[in-house]
Amino acid sequence: MADITASMVKDLREKSGAGMMDCKKALGETGGDMDAAMDWLRTKGLAAAAKKSSRTAAEGLVGIAVSGTTGAAVEVNSETDFVAKNEQFQDFVREVTHIALATGGDVEALKAEAMPSGTTVAEVLTNNIATIGENQSLRRTRRLEVSQGAVIAYMHNQQAPGLGKIGVLVALESDAGPDVLEPLGKQIAQHVAAAFPLALTVDDIDPEIVEREAAIAREKNADKIAGKPADIAEKIIKGPVDKFRRENALLTQAIVHDGKTPVQDVVAKAARDAGRKIVLTSYVRFQLGEGIEKEQSDFAAEVAAASGVPQKTDAQHEPTI
Repeated sequence: MADITASMVKDLREKSGAGMMDCKKALGETGGDMDAAMDWLRTKGLAAAAKKSSRTAAEGLVGIAVSGTTGAAVEVNSETDFVAKNEQFQDFVREVTHIALATGGDVEALKAEAMPSGTTVAEVLTNNIATIGENQSLRRTRRLEVSQGAVIAYMHNQQAPGLGKIGVLVALESDAGPDVLEPLGKQIAQHVAAAFPLALTVDDIDPEIVEREAAIAREKNADKIAGKPADIAEKIIKGPVDKFRRENALLTQAIVHDGKTPVQDVVAKAARDAGRKIVLTSYVRFQLGEGIEKEQSDFAAEVAAASGVPQKTDAQHEPTI
């Protein structure tokens, strides 16, 4: 059985909102597997629905830019937040984001594009690593475009114009004017930043995520479905799974501004009021460090190593519980 450390329990508490002893038990039951422990807590009704953690796991910046009916988002990672405040790093992210407006969503193609200096994005990135003295990486990019209408950008936790921690783009296809589309797009983009939808529609949600949710529902409702015919059991499971899908698809989520009106109804009302058809066709949400496991540093150990003082290993100084 894997040793369960205090830091593992702390991480699970922050992700799940469950109590310390429940988190410890969940980790023990699942051999220390964090994702499995989250599912274990949820089957016991001890954790909230599994939305991705709002905690970032890497530093750097997200950049967003819009030109006409096209918008682009880029994430560039660094090792420390200090670098994210570096003017050279910020200029790089800003320039790369504007280049991405023309290159689509392929990172390798973006790296091969020329910067204003004439050198490629990849070459400038390599030079930045050398001059700033810290590893950096161009992690991902995505572009949205509409034939008519607007792409609206919103940056949450902005550090500089177009640069920050959570960047959102919302694409609205319509012949309505900017007086209609700009405020509507901003409202939806703010919602996307806060609500973290998994997909645009219920049918777009990853089938693996839906199946995982169904497995959790079966476990939670084991007593209710025991001995029931298969069709009745599936109906019992279908309810919570359908609820999960509605609550995690952008169009059916209740917009955060009032907590009750589905986003699709907000769009429909704006269309009726304007006398124009408006279609929310797509969105992008880039959160800095999303999905990256960041290695935790031990500052005391780093100082000691620099001074030549021997230190205990992690296994020695982090207690198992």
